[in-house]
Amino acid sequence: MTIEWAAFVAELASNPVLVAVTLLNIGVIVVNGATDAPNAIATVVSTRAMKPKHAIVMAAICNFLGLLVISLFTAAVAHTIFNMVDFGGDARQSLIALMAAMVAIIVWGVAAWWFGIPTSQSHSLIAGLTGAAIALQGGFGAINGEEWIKVVYGILLSTLLGFFLGWFNSKIIGRLCANMDRHKTASVFRWAQIVSGAGVAFMHGAQDGQKFMSIFVLAIMLASGTDGAENMALPLWLMVFCAFNMGLGTAVGGERIIKSVGLDMVKLEPFQGFAASCATFFCLMLSTFAGLPVSTTHTNTTAIMGVGAAKRKSAVKWGIAVDMVKTWVLTFPGCGLLGFVFAHLFLMFS
Repeated sequence: MTIEWAAFVAELASNPVLVAVTLLNIGVIVVNGATDAPNAIATVVSTRAMKPKHAIVMAAICNFLGLLVISLFTAAVAHTIFNMVDFGGDARQSLIALMAAMVAIIVWGVAAWWFGIPTSQSHSLIAGLTGAAIALQGGFGAINGEEWIKVVYGILLSTLLGFFLGWFNSKIIGRLCANMDRHKTASVFRWAQIVSGAGVAFMHGAQDGQKFMSIFVLAIMLASGTDGAENMALPLWLMVFCAFNMGLGTAVGGERIIKSVGLDMVKLEPFQGFAASCATFFCLMLSTFAGLPVSTTHTNTTAIMGVGAAKRKSAVKWGIAVDMVKTWVLTFPGCGLLGFVFAHLFLMFS
């Protein structure tokens, strides 16, 4: 089953809750483009392979293309997200609970920013949906364990494999190029890093974009009273719509985020930036086709840490790893609780 643009617009005209969910989801997509997507090209900037403004334009374009192209081949991540929890039952109440989840994600993001709590939008999305679904269904039966466990697999993959591949790539490339002219290899790796950075931005669009497309599909399904979202195809217009908003967010607000990841964590040489980007690209590609929702920021961060560790342990600011653990410890229960509370409140007064 596919969703026609005209049918979506008609449903919007008659359903104010769907309008609210749509606007909230657009806001989250734009913020994701501004905060998460720039991490894909942070190393390109930190090694001076590209100027920040040029790198941001590249990231915006590649995010757009990544979501559009990969979604034509697989929608595994989108299917994981909207099969993760049960929003079934009364269509209106389910849509209100979904709206509550989106509000929780935004409130948690603002609160985390205000109090300086590290967070991941991918994890916030999962937690908010889970908390709202539990409130709607009145228990943990709302959780589909077979799908939710993929979140854990994704965390393990992005953390362990990202770090190991970053370390391994850096060691191998360093040894292969040890006797080569440093100036010539630096020039080659700058171009190689631009290509690999574009690849990471491409896969970020595919990975994160599908998460938010799944919210649109779920909302439309609930609004129209349609069952069987797993059989629903992602329409081309929705891919273009989500990709545009993500690319817009990257283009408008991406420069600030680059500094905290690419410049502040560890000083990289061009070949090390290339090693980190290759590790991130591989992890994102593997997780996307396997249907594992992962945080692009965390994947790139652990890859950079692995590269830094290959250089020397003291080259890495290990406090970043502590912040990542804080993210996992705080985001899932914190945003999940907000989703639960907002869903109860919205349903109570609806």
